[in-house]
Amino acid sequence: MDIYKEVTDRIISQLDQGIIPWHKPWIASSNAQSISHVTGKPYSLLNQMLLGKPGEYVTFKQCQQEGGKVRKGEKSSIVVFWKFIEQEDEETHEKKQVPFLRYYNVFHIDQCEGLKAKHQPELPNTANADTNADRIIADYLAREGVKLSHKAGDRAFYSPSTDSITLPLLAQFAETAEYYSTAFHELTHSTGHASRLDRLSKTAYFGSEAYSKEELIAEIGAAALVNHAGLETANSFRNSAAYVQNWLKVLSDDKRFIVSAAGKAEKAVNLILNT
Repeated sequence: MDIYKEVTDRIISQLDQGIIPWHKPWIASSNAQSISHVTGKPYSLLNQMLLGKPGEYVTFKQCQQEGGKVRKGEKSSIVVFWKFIEQEDEETHEKKQVPFLRYYNVFHIDQCEGLKAKHQPELPNTANADTNADRIIADYLAREGVKLSHKAGDRAFYSPSTDSITLPLLAQFAETAEYYSTAFHELTHSTGHASRLDRLSKTAYFGSEAYSKEELIAEIGAAALVNHAGLETANSFRNSAAYVQNWLKVLSDDKRFIVSAAGKAEKAVNLILNT
Protein backbone atom coordinates (compact mmCIF):
# COMPACT_ATOMS: atom_id res chain seq x y z
CA MET A 1 0.00 0.00 0.00
CA ASP A 2 1.23 3.49 -0.86
CA ILE A 3 0.75 5.14 2.52
CA TYR A 4 1.15 8.66 1.15
CA LYS A 5 -1.46 8.17 -1.57
CA GLU A 6 -3.77 6.43 0.90
CA VAL A 7 -3.52 9.24 3.47
CA THR A 8 -3.84 11.94 0.82
CA ASP A 9 -6.90 10.30 -0.78
CA ARG A 10 -8.59 9.96 2.60
CA ILE A 11 -7.87 13.60 3.46
CA ILE A 12 -9.40 14.71 0.15
CA SER A 13 -12.40 12.47 0.85
CA GLN A 14 -12.86 14.20 4.21
CA LEU A 15 -12.64 17.61 2.59
CA ASP A 16 -15.29 16.65 0.05
CA GLN A 17 -17.72 16.20 2.92
CA GLY A 18 -17.61 19.88 3.79
CA ILE A 19 -15.96 22.23 6.23
CA ILE A 20 -14.43 20.52 9.24
CA PRO A 21 -13.65 22.56 12.37
CA TRP A 22 -10.00 22.37 13.42
CA HIS A 23 -9.12 22.47 17.08
CA LYS A 24 -5.81 22.98 18.82
CA PRO A 25 -5.03 19.54 20.27
CA TRP A 26 -3.54 20.76 23.54
CA ILE A 27 -4.76 22.71 26.56
CA ALA A 28 -2.97 26.05 26.84
CA SER A 29 -0.98 26.57 30.01
CA SER A 30 -1.30 29.83 31.93
CA ASN A 31 2.47 29.97 31.50
CA ALA A 32 1.78 31.05 27.93
CA GLN A 33 0.64 34.57 28.83
CA SER A 34 1.06 37.30 31.39
CA ILE A 35 -2.18 37.48 33.37
CA SER A 36 -3.64 39.21 36.39
CA HIS A 37 -3.38 37.06 39.51
CA VAL A 38 -6.56 38.68 40.84
CA THR A 39 -8.85 38.39 37.79
CA GLY A 40 -7.15 35.67 35.72
CA LYS A 41 -7.51 37.82 32.62
CA PRO A 42 -4.57 38.22 30.21
CA TYR A 43 -2.99 41.65 29.81
CA SER A 44 -3.07 43.48 26.48
CA LEU A 45 -0.56 42.56 23.78
CA LEU A 46 1.45 45.71 24.55
CA ASN A 47 1.61 44.79 28.23
CA GLN A 48 2.52 41.21 27.35
CA MET A 49 5.59 42.63 25.60
CA LEU A 50 6.38 45.05 28.43
CA LEU A 51 6.18 42.34 31.09
CA GLY A 52 8.17 39.87 29.02
CA LYS A 53 7.69 36.90 31.35
CA PRO A 54 4.47 34.85 31.31
CA GLY A 55 2.63 34.01 34.50
CA GLU A 56 0.57 35.83 37.11
CA TYR A 57 1.19 39.41 38.32
CA VAL A 58 0.01 41.42 41.32
CA THR A 59 0.40 44.97 42.58
CA PHE A 60 2.19 45.54 45.88
CA LYS A 61 -1.15 46.16 47.60
CA GLN A 62 -2.80 43.09 46.08
CA CYS A 63 0.09 40.96 47.29
CA GLN A 64 -0.38 42.23 50.83
CA GLN A 65 -4.16 41.79 50.69
CA GLU A 66 -3.68 38.11 49.87
CA GLY A 67 -1.35 37.63 52.80
CA GLY A 68 1.86 37.63 50.80
CA LYS A 69 4.83 39.95 50.57
CA VAL A 70 7.19 41.10 47.85
CA ARG A 71 10.73 39.87 48.44
CA LYS A 72 13.20 42.53 49.47
CA GLY A 73 15.11 44.02 46.56
CA GLU A 74 12.69 42.83 43.86
CA LYS A 75 12.04 45.34 41.07
CA SER A 76 8.57 45.95 39.69
CA SER A 77 7.42 45.98 36.06
CA ILE A 78 4.94 48.43 34.60
CA VAL A 79 1.53 47.81 33.08
CA VAL A 80 0.10 50.65 31.00
CA PHE A 81 -3.49 51.58 30.29
CA TRP A 82 -5.44 54.38 28.70
CA LYS A 83 -7.59 56.58 30.92
CA PHE A 84 -9.99 59.12 29.44
CA ILE A 85 -10.40 62.46 31.15
CA GLU A 86 -12.67 65.34 30.28
CA GLN A 87 -11.08 68.55 28.99
CA GLU A 88 -12.63 71.83 27.95
CA ASP A 89 -11.40 73.74 24.91
CA GLU A 90 -10.31 77.21 26.02
CA GLU A 91 -11.74 78.91 22.95
CA THR A 92 -14.90 76.98 22.14
CA HIS A 93 -15.51 75.70 25.67
CA GLU A 94 -16.38 72.41 24.04
CA LYS A 95 -15.85 69.46 26.34
CA LYS A 96 -14.28 66.27 25.02
CA GLN A 97 -12.79 63.05 26.29
CA VAL A 98 -9.01 62.94 25.90
CA PRO A 99 -6.99 59.74 26.37
CA PHE A 100 -4.03 59.78 28.73
CA LEU A 101 -1.57 56.95 29.11
CA ARG A 102 -1.23 55.77 32.70
CA TYR A 103 0.69 52.97 34.32
CA TYR A 104 0.94 50.98 37.52
CA ASN A 105 3.60 48.71 38.97
CA VAL A 106 3.23 44.96 39.25
CA PHE A 107 5.30 42.03 40.48
CA HIS A 108 5.43 38.49 39.13
CA ILE A 109 4.27 36.02 41.80
CA ASP A 110 7.75 34.45 41.61
CA GLN A 111 8.93 37.71 43.19
CA CYS A 112 6.52 37.26 46.09
CA GLU A 113 6.39 35.04 49.14
CA GLY A 114 3.17 33.43 50.33
CA LEU A 115 1.44 33.45 46.92
CA LYS A 116 0.74 30.60 44.53
CA ALA A 117 -0.60 30.63 40.98
CA LYS A 118 -4.36 30.12 40.99
CA HIS A 119 -5.34 30.28 37.33
CA GLN A 120 -3.47 27.29 35.94
CA PRO A 121 -6.03 25.22 34.00
CA GLU A 122 -6.26 21.57 34.93
CA LEU A 123 -4.28 19.62 32.35
CA PRO A 124 -5.79 16.46 30.82
CA ASN A 125 -2.87 14.15 31.69
CA THR A 126 -4.55 11.54 29.50
CA ALA A 127 -2.02 11.23 26.65
CA ASN A 128 0.53 8.47 27.09
CA ALA A 129 4.07 8.05 25.82
CA ASP A 130 4.38 5.51 23.02
CA THR A 131 7.60 3.50 22.78
CA ASN A 132 7.51 2.99 19.02
CA ALA A 133 6.75 6.66 18.23
CA ASP A 134 9.35 7.84 20.74
CA ARG A 135 11.94 5.62 19.05
CA ILE A 136 11.16 7.17 15.65
CA ILE A 137 11.60 10.66 17.10
CA ALA A 138 14.75 9.84 19.08
CA ASP A 139 16.44 8.11 16.13
CA TYR A 140 15.77 11.07 13.85
CA LEU A 141 16.91 13.67 16.38
CA ALA A 142 20.14 11.76 17.08
CA ARG A 143 20.87 11.20 13.40
CA GLU A 144 20.16 14.76 12.25
CA GLY A 145 21.16 16.72 15.37
CA VAL A 146 17.79 18.45 15.75
CA LYS A 147 17.10 19.68 19.28
CA LEU A 148 13.74 19.04 20.97
CA SER A 149 12.40 20.67 24.13
CA HIS A 150 9.05 20.69 25.91
CA LYS A 151 7.66 23.86 27.44
CA ALA A 152 4.41 24.53 29.26
CA GLY A 153 2.73 27.11 27.08
CA ASP A 154 0.55 27.44 24.01
CA ARG A 155 2.91 26.97 21.08
CA ALA A 156 4.41 24.18 19.00
CA PHE A 157 7.01 25.26 16.45
CA TYR A 158 10.23 24.51 14.58
CA SER A 159 12.93 27.19 14.47
CA PRO A 160 15.21 26.91 11.41
CA SER A 161 17.70 29.41 12.87
CA THR A 162 18.41 27.18 15.88
CA ASP A 163 17.37 23.91 14.21
CA SER A 164 15.19 23.16 17.21
CA ILE A 165 11.65 22.03 17.97
CA THR A 166 9.54 23.23 20.90
CA LEU A 167 6.42 21.33 21.97
CA PRO A 168 3.85 21.73 24.75
CA LEU A 169 4.04 19.19 27.57
CA LEU A 170 2.63 15.71 27.01
CA ALA A 171 0.29 16.39 29.95
CA GLN A 172 -1.36 19.21 27.98
CA PHE A 173 -2.70 16.78 25.36
CA ALA A 174 -5.94 14.86 25.78
CA GLU A 175 -5.00 12.20 23.22
CA THR A 176 -1.79 10.28 22.58
CA ALA A 177 -2.29 10.44 18.81
CA GLU A 178 -2.68 14.23 18.91
CA TYR A 179 0.58 14.67 20.83
CA TYR A 180 2.54 12.61 18.32
CA SER A 181 0.75 14.22 15.39
CA THR A 182 1.98 17.59 16.69
CA ALA A 183 5.50 16.24 17.25
CA PHE A 184 5.64 14.64 13.78
CA HIS A 185 4.31 17.87 12.23
CA GLU A 186 7.27 19.81 13.61
CA LEU A 187 9.71 17.01 12.72
CA THR A 188 8.47 17.24 9.13
CA HIS A 189 9.11 20.99 9.14
CA SER A 190 12.68 20.32 10.31
CA THR A 191 13.39 18.13 7.27
CA GLY A 192 13.10 21.30 5.17
CA HIS A 193 16.24 22.78 6.76
CA ALA A 194 18.96 23.83 4.29
CA SER A 195 21.21 21.03 5.56
CA ARG A 196 18.57 18.41 4.72
CA LEU A 197 15.91 18.71 1.99
CA ASP A 198 16.37 22.48 1.65
CA ARG A 199 12.65 23.03 1.29
CA LEU A 200 11.95 26.03 3.54
CA SER A 201 11.53 29.30 1.70
CA LYS A 202 13.33 32.27 3.23
CA THR A 203 10.57 34.54 1.92
CA ALA A 204 7.73 32.54 3.48
CA TYR A 205 5.55 34.43 5.91
CA PHE A 206 2.34 33.56 7.72
CA GLY A 207 -0.53 33.29 5.26
CA SER A 208 1.68 33.35 2.17
CA GLU A 209 1.47 30.66 -0.49
CA ALA A 210 4.93 29.32 0.43
CA TYR A 211 3.97 29.14 4.11
CA SER A 212 0.65 27.47 3.30
CA LYS A 213 2.31 24.84 1.12
CA GLU A 214 4.80 24.05 3.86
CA GLU A 215 1.95 23.60 6.37
CA LEU A 216 0.28 21.14 3.99
CA ILE A 217 3.52 19.18 3.67
CA ALA A 218 4.02 19.09 7.43
CA GLU A 219 0.46 17.96 8.20
CA ILE A 220 0.39 15.26 5.53
CA GLY A 221 3.77 14.07 6.80
CA ALA A 222 2.42 14.03 10.35
CA ALA A 223 -0.68 12.07 9.32
CA ALA A 224 1.46 9.50 7.51
CA LEU A 225 3.82 9.10 10.49
CA VAL A 226 0.95 8.73 12.97
CA ASN A 227 -0.50 6.05 10.69
CA HIS A 228 2.92 4.37 10.38
CA ALA A 229 3.31 4.32 14.17
CA GLY A 230 -0.10 2.68 14.53
CA LEU A 231 -1.52 5.56 16.57
CA GLU A 232 -4.12 7.00 14.21
CA THR A 233 -7.60 7.59 15.61
CA ALA A 234 -10.73 8.93 13.97
CA ASN A 235 -10.31 12.18 15.91
CA SER A 236 -6.64 12.67 15.05
CA PHE A 237 -7.20 12.00 11.35
CA ARG A 238 -10.23 14.27 11.20
CA ASN A 239 -8.28 17.04 12.89
CA SER A 240 -5.41 16.64 10.40
CA ALA A 241 -7.88 16.90 7.52
CA ALA A 242 -9.40 20.02 9.09
CA TYR A 243 -5.94 21.57 9.50
CA VAL A 244 -5.18 20.91 5.83
CA GLN A 245 -8.51 22.47 4.89
CA ASN A 246 -7.67 25.64 6.82
CA TRP A 247 -4.57 26.14 4.69
CA LEU A 248 -6.34 25.17 1.49
CA LYS A 249 -8.57 28.19 2.04
CA VAL A 250 -5.46 30.34 1.63
CA LEU A 251 -4.72 28.50 -1.60
CA SER A 252 -8.27 28.96 -2.95
CA ASP A 253 -9.25 25.35 -2.13
CA ASP A 254 -7.02 23.98 -4.90
CA LYS A 255 -6.67 20.30 -3.99
CA ARG A 256 -3.88 19.86 -6.52
CA PHE A 257 -1.65 21.42 -3.89
CA ILE A 258 -2.32 18.41 -1.65
CA VAL A 259 -0.97 16.04 -4.29
CA SER A 260 2.13 18.20 -4.71
CA ALA A 261 2.55 18.45 -0.95
CA ALA A 262 2.15 14.68 -0.57
CA GLY A 263 5.16 14.09 -2.81
CA LYS A 264 7.32 16.37 -0.69
CA ALA A 265 5.87 14.90 2.50
CA GLU A 266 6.94 11.45 1.31
CA LYS A 267 10.56 12.59 1.00
CA ALA A 268 10.36 14.16 4.46
CA VAL A 269 8.91 11.04 6.06
CA ASN A 270 11.51 8.83 4.37
CA LEU A 271 14.22 11.03 5.87
CA ILE A 272 12.66 10.82 9.33
CA LEU A 273 12.29 7.03 9.09
CA ASN A 274 15.70 6.68 7.40
CA THR A 275 14.23 4.55 4.64
